[in-house]
Amino acid sequence: MSRIIDRRQMLRGAALAGGGLALSAYMPAWAQTNSAGIITPLPTVTGNDITLRIARQTMMIDGRASKAIGINGTVPAPLIRLREGQTVRLNVINDLDEDSSIHWHGLLVPPQFDGVPGISFPGIKPRSSFLYEFPIRQNGTYWYHSHSGLQEQLGHYGPIVIDPVGADPVQSDREHVIVLSDHSQLSPATIFRDMKVDPGHFNYQRQTLAGLLSGKDQPLKDRVDWGKMRMDPTDISDATGPAYTYLVNGHGPRDNWTALFTPGQRVRLRVINASSMTTFNVRIPGLKLSIVQADGQNVMPVEVDEFQIGVAETYDAIVTPIDDRAYTLVGEAIDRSGLARATLAPRPGMAAEVPALRPRPLATMKDMGMDMSSMGGMDMSSGGMRGPDPTNEKNPSAGLTTPGAGTVAGAMAMGGMPQGGTMSGMDHSAMNHGAMATGGSAGGMAGMDHSSMGGQQGMAGMDMGSMKMRDFSKAPQVKKGPGVQTISPIPMDRTGDPGQGLENVGHKVLVYRDLMALERNPDVRAPSRSLDIHLTGNMERFMWSFDGVKMSDMMKPIPFLEGERVRINLINDSMMGHPIHIHGHFFELVTGHGDHAPRKHTVIVQPGGKVTWDFTADAVGDWAFHCHLLYHMHAGMMRTVSVRPRGDVA
Repeated sequence: MSRIIDRRQMLRGAALAGGGLALSAYMPAWAQTNSAGIITPLPTVTGNDITLRIARQTMMIDGRASKAIGINGTVPAPLIRLREGQTVRLNVINDLDEDSSIHWHGLLVPPQFDGVPGISFPGIKPRSSFLYEFPIRQNGTYWYHSHSGLQEQLGHYGPIVIDPVGADPVQSDREHVIVLSDHSQLSPATIFRDMKVDPGHFNYQRQTLAGLLSGKDQPLKDRVDWGKMRMDPTDISDATGPAYTYLVNGHGPRDNWTALFTPGQRVRLRVINASSMTTFNVRIPGLKLSIVQADGQNVMPVEVDEFQIGVAETYDAIVTPIDDRAYTLVGEAIDRSGLARATLAPRPGMAAEVPALRPRPLATMKDMGMDMSSMGGMDMSSGGMRGPDPTNEKNPSAGLTTPGAGTVAGAMAMGGMPQGGTMSGMDHSAMNHGAMATGGSAGGMAGMDHSSMGGQQGMAGMDMGSMKMRDFSKAPQVKKGPGVQTISPIPMDRTGDPGQGLENVGHKVLVYRDLMALERNPDVRAPSRSLDIHLTGNMERFMWSFDGVKMSDMMKPIPFLEGERVRINLINDSMMGHPIHIHGHFFELVTGHGDHAPRKHTVIVQPGGKVTWDFTADAVGDWAFHCHLLYHMHAGMMRTVSVRPRGDVA
């Protein structure tokens, strides 16, 4: 919760107990503090009847006032604490001068109470109210937020915790809710306009001549190659540190929000990414994190040192601090342009060292959908070339693997590209954004000169004359137009990847394939059909869509029949990760765990990669399906999913 900070505490130079962190005016904002530690817990509402009032307010972040939209006077909104099995009535009062709404992210509710204006209900008019009423059918960590315009960016979000009706399989002595978010002094409309005019407007970490001369980042040849393709390897995020302050429970890094513990306690951290545009890398130096829940669903405990959390995902982690000292909780932005910071400590007023930001990542050929590092040991049968597919392991419907997703036509013996995907030595002069075949058809790479591709020498010297990055034959359902800049030539399953920039951090990072459901999935039927959905965009024009079509240009929903089991292949044709969310349903990630596949409502589809999931269309009605990067959704990366009763000819 944000509160007014005593400005006299700013820039205090005293060393803080527990961490010995000497403050200095020369330290970056994320490493400074102007508070001895804010330990105010999130305000909580509970019961069967809850009133929530949406209104504009001012919040204080690192001692600076900022305009916001809050609920019941706080940002984040109050923690809603419920119990599985109850029926809750939430009276939402809109005191704004514009329409508003609340979506209960991850909750299985009737469609009319899902809270998406224009899909399931008309929205809440200014100076009016709306009563949400629904049974609580689940337990776990969730959150709620506006689905109206860009209000979420201004602070219109809050956490939800639902306690199980029986014993909780996750035992802890104490728990803390950690709401990560991003906040800006700029208005959301200004941020969106700036990115439309110049998609790299907030990217202050581009490669420089000085970096080239000092041997940093890409060598000259690679920079030239990427320049010919009009691609920027530093374009990891759209809105970044120059626009944002990264928050924990409404507080900036200098506010130093603090969670208390007693040494030896099992502390449960319910981590929610309620940001608008920021993927966070979360770690607590000096402590292991045991991941016990993902998107509100219990998983078999996985011990890691760090995890990447996409926008709208939630992870519950158990930590057991033994020592009588403070620890820093770090939520580092994926592009390393800043971080959210909090403290775990035995006593108020303590702080630990804040680690320096790590070097920002650079996109590679893998992020273009041209990863060939895993092409060894391919199945050469039927004339095609298919790499190892983890989605087939222990899967009753392996035959539904989509042709064209992760295959290379022809019998091409390749040594494989070195990890990291260097482009040194490639001739892109004739690339022309055309096509490399990824389906089972022959001749997809005909005309490519492999004369210098000796074994493990990688792809140095390859003539990329026929390597095309915009071949619509690989995605026939994608609409041609300026909104589709690239089509991934070889999209690979990246659920075993830790995320951009985390490949070589030297410690264990959570990957999706680590997750296994604690209990058997409720529906283990094989899918009856498969559907490809391409995540498309033009990063130079800040245009985003599904299958090349914006929401405003395609009101026809994606149809499903009640009870049918469908496999969805999400194929990312862009060089930016997308957290994709479906309303009203959970899905099972296809990662080789069979009937214990992890169940989620949101998943990051890595750049140039693909994610496969199975789901049961068991909720009749119309539901939103979208990228949860707020400005991508606003730009058009959203569709409606329609589940109709069997026998309904309409």
